[in-house]
Amino acid sequence: MMNDFPEALASRVDTASAHKRRVKRKPFKLGYVTVLSVIIVLLCWEYFGRQISPIFSSYPSAIAIAFWELLRSGVLAKAFFQSIQPLAAGFFLAAVVGIPVGLLIGRYRVVEAAINIYVLAGYATPLVALMPLFTLWFGLGFTVKMAIIFTLTVFPIIINTSDGVKQVPKALIEVGIAFVATQSGIMWKIIIPATIPYIMTGLRLGVGKAIIAMIIAEFFSAISGLGGVIINAGNSFQTATMFVPVIVLMILGVALTKLVGMLEKKIAPWQNGSVGRE
Repeated sequence: MMNDFPEALASRVDTASAHKRRVKRKPFKLGYVTVLSVIIVLLCWEYFGRQISPIFSSYPSAIAIAFWELLRSGVLAKAFFQSIQPLAAGFFLAAVVGIPVGLLIGRYRVVEAAINIYVLAGYATPLVALMPLFTLWFGLGFTVKMAIIFTLTVFPIIINTSDGVKQVPKALIEVGIAFVATQSGIMWKIIIPATIPYIMTGLRLGVGKAIIAMIIAEFFSAISGLGGVIINAGNSFQTATMFVPVIVLMILGVALTKLVGMLEKKIAPWQNGSVGRE
C-alpha cells in the first residue's frame, strides 16, 4: 500500500499541472471569443443597418466616418474632456464618501438605524426629477455635473459595501475579539479585507451610474460635453454623428469597469483563487 503512494502523488501533481496549463490558456481563448462576438455583431449591424433609413438608424462604417470627422475637427476631444472631468471628480467623491459610510452602516446597528432609511430613499428616488433643484443650487457648469454624478453614484456603493460587511462571518470577528483586537483593528484587519469584493462590485455598478448621471446632467443643465454632441446631432437628424459619443461612452464604461476589476486583483489577489469557474 505504501508503494502506491508515490504513484498517487505523481498522478495528482500531473493533474494539477494540467489544470494550471488549462487555466493559463483560458484567457487567450476567451479573448478570441470576445473578439469574434464583437465582429459578428458589427457585421450584422452593418448589414441590417443599411436596410434602414439613415434618419432612424445608422451602421458601423457610417459611424466610423462620423467619428473621424468629429475627431479631426477637435469637437470629440473637447467634448470628451468636458465630460470626463466632472465624471472623475464625482465618482471619486462618491467612493470616498460611500465606502466609509457603507462600512459604518454594516458594522454598527445604531448607524444603520439612523442612516440606512435615507440611503434606501435616495437610491429609490428618481433623481432626474430633482434636476431643476440641482440647477438652482449649483448653477450651470462643472459643479452641477459633479453633484449629480456624486448623488447618483454614492448610493449603490454604500449599499454594496454595507451588505458586504454584513456577510463577514461572525466567527472571524469573534477571533479578533478573543485576541483583544481593538474596534479599529477588527475593521482594518478583518472586515475591510473580507468586504473588498462587495466594495468593488459597488464601484463597478457606480461606474455605470456615473456615466448615466453625466449624460443626464449634460442633457438638462449645460448642453456640453458628449451629451451636448448627442443633443445637437439628434436635433439635426445626424444619426451617425449621434452614435459616436454613445459608442465612446460604452467603451469608456467597459474600460472603467475592467480597470476596477484589475484594481481588485491588485488589492485582493487572494480572491482570485477562492472561486471555481469553468
